[in-house]
Amino acid sequence: MAKTSPVEFMRQVRAETAKVAWPTRRETVMTAVMVVIMTTLLALFFLGVDTIFDSIVKFLLSLAQ
Repeated sequence: MAKTSPVEFMRQVRAETAKVAWPTRRETVMTAVMVVIMTTLLALFFLGVDTIFDSIVKFLLSLAQ
């Protein structure tokens, strides 16, 4: 494998980053808002599931006594 000099490596990095389609500020903000919304919805869902399972386990343990 041929070795690449640090200067050539930096040229290649600049060439590759020039090809990247960077998101606009609006796209970045919208994506961040969607992540926050979905995270909140999932947290509420798992809180509900955990509460239901907690109640079931407590009920079953109360029958064992």
